[in-house]
Amino acid sequence: MGTPLEDEPSAEVVLAAQRGDGGALDHLVSAYLPLVYNIVGRAMNGHHDVDDVVQETMIRAMRSIGDLRDPRAFRSWLVAITMRQVRDAYRSQVAQPPPVDMAREAAGPDFEEITIERLGLSGQRRETAEASRWLDEEDRSLLALWWQEAAGTLDRSDLAAALGQPSTHVAVAVARMKERLDASRQVVHALRQSPPCPQLMGMTTGWDGEPSPLWRKRLNRHVRECAFCLPGPNEMIPAERLLIGLGLVPLPFVLFRTVVSSLARVAATHATAAHAAAAQSATAHAAAVHAAVTAAGQAARHGRRAVRPASAAHHARLVPKMLATLQAKVVIVSVAVVTCAAGGTAAAAAITRQAPRPLPVAAATLVPRPARLTPPIHVATAKPAPKPAPTRAPTPSRTPTSKPTPTAPPTRTPPPAASVVTTSQKGVSAWSFTGATDALAKSGASWYYNWAATPSGITAPAGVSFVPMIWGPGSVTSSTLSEVKQEGNILLTFNEPDNGGQSNMTPQQALDLWPQLAATGMQLGSPAVAAGGDTPGGWLDQFMQGAQARGYRVSFITLHWYGGNFDTPSAVSELRDYIQAVYNRYHLPIWLTEFALTNFGTSPASFPTNAQQAAFATSALNMLAGLSYVQRYAWFALPTSTGSGNTGLFGPGAVATQVGQAFEAAGQPG
Repeated sequence: MGTPLEDEPSAEVVLAAQRGDGGALDHLVSAYLPLVYNIVGRAMNGHHDVDDVVQETMIRAMRSIGDLRDPRAFRSWLVAITMRQVRDAYRSQVAQPPPVDMAREAAGPDFEEITIERLGLSGQRRETAEASRWLDEEDRSLLALWWQEAAGTLDRSDLAAALGQPSTHVAVAVARMKERLDASRQVVHALRQSPPCPQLMGMTTGWDGEPSPLWRKRLNRHVRECAFCLPGPNEMIPAERLLIGLGLVPLPFVLFRTVVSSLARVAATHATAAHAAAAQSATAHAAAVHAAVTAAGQAARHGRRAVRPASAAHHARLVPKMLATLQAKVVIVSVAVVTCAAGGTAAAAAITRQAPRPLPVAAATLVPRPARLTPPIHVATAKPAPKPAPTRAPTPSRTPTSKPTPTAPPTRTPPPAASVVTTSQKGVSAWSFTGATDALAKSGASWYYNWAATPSGITAPAGVSFVPMIWGPGSVTSSTLSEVKQEGNILLTFNEPDNGGQSNMTPQQALDLWPQLAATGMQLGSPAVAAGGDTPGGWLDQFMQGAQARGYRVSFITLHWYGGNFDTPSAVSELRDYIQAVYNRYHLPIWLTEFALTNFGTSPASFPTNAQQAAFATSALNMLAGLSYVQRYAWFALPTSTGSGNTGLFGPGAVATQVGQAFEAAGQPG
């Protein structure tokens, strides 16, 4: 499984670090430090020892990197070290009288509060974060790992390595933890209702307000049996769907600087020890040389060849020298970062190294960008069908799924040589995964977007352009608007504002922010509604009427559509009728930026067969190519994923799925 970690180091980088490349070591630290921080922070619920555990984890990992046998397993190895440090921290707390609850001892906001604030969580995503406070320490530790698996940063092999258990045992443990998490979500949901349930309020009379496993059990017993409190069967989105593609909580710069400084001190200590060892070995070498010379004189007198000094003396000089050189590089990098921070510079990317291929520190982990950190997740929304409802159970056809995480590569039998169709319309939604650049090149797409203001780790091949997005209200900042202007002259705006799990805005809020977007001078797409784009008085209609009244510029209409009718002719007809109805209403070009066959009317969501999805992709793309008012479209999505069934076009390594093969060859007017 690929991961969405930006610029994740390869096995070659790990090998270089093991050989003593200071730049490679720095790359590993900068790439994985945010992941370690997120795992430790969630497992320990923001306890005041989090920074210490993160720091000790990185020091231990960098000290023992030479012991790693398989460089490809670096991530699993690092996660296992992280969890050992977390367990050691728990044991040390338990050993200190009186025993303390690590979550209650936390100073300042706990990690879930930090997560909610820095990632701008709302709706059920926020409730899920809050629900984790009701779990015990063991469940929180497992949640810290599974959260990253669901978000796409880790895979199941990483969890198995971290827990020291086979994958089958991990699956059972995760399933049980998720049951308790769901129970916690039900409690959080019930407590947030307005007006509250009178019986539930009566039960909480003696509660101190602190979430705990005991109170979760007590309150959940009532919630399960109370028609007022219990969410409906379609109201609770599965937690794994909520977490798919969710970004890492940005690493505090103070912690980054502290860890780097600690590594510098460790480096200095090792360098001192290395110099001492070098001096000692030099003395030993001189003695060896003296002995050799003496032996040579004796040999000359006795007609024998002189013996070379022992090769061990050579290694005694070489190893300390290599260590001293490596540690000196780490010191130089660390001092550069700390000096940069002291001078008031927030980015730590400009670090000079003497290395064959400089590997920059990922500054994006230090400066949160809301649009990048809050990828989409979608809830069921009723579809206003312009045609009679299909015989199949109704489905919220235009309800998108969130940015999921790549899955294991699908098997593929290379198809016969077929031409790849590329048009200016054809595009994809995407996120960083192994082989993303090659997949873009093979797909025939001429453009892509990733719900963010910048490409976020994806390098576009020649001929493929990136279109930025202002995802939600938190993205309307001077720095983000400055970024999008560097990416071209077209800007996508507010992702599904009519969806409580997405940007969740009123038309009035979007209109109030619109002048700031217009000030970029870019072509602006309308907010991309999840549904009802053709509905009089709907979200989009209110926005467009408001824009017209205020004299605001809207360059094109942006839509999402998901079909629950898996019959190809019917699905294509429904999509065409919807787009036509929206165009007839506003007479502006159409951008269809998410579409595929997915039935969100079932729990979990259901998908067509691979052949049905591929047939729909072929027919839909050819249909869209024949509509002159459809300027662009983007399939959901370029990568395969655990949360989007078979809609993905390419697995890790740019291996095309059956649907991907169909996408490659489609896009000509039918």
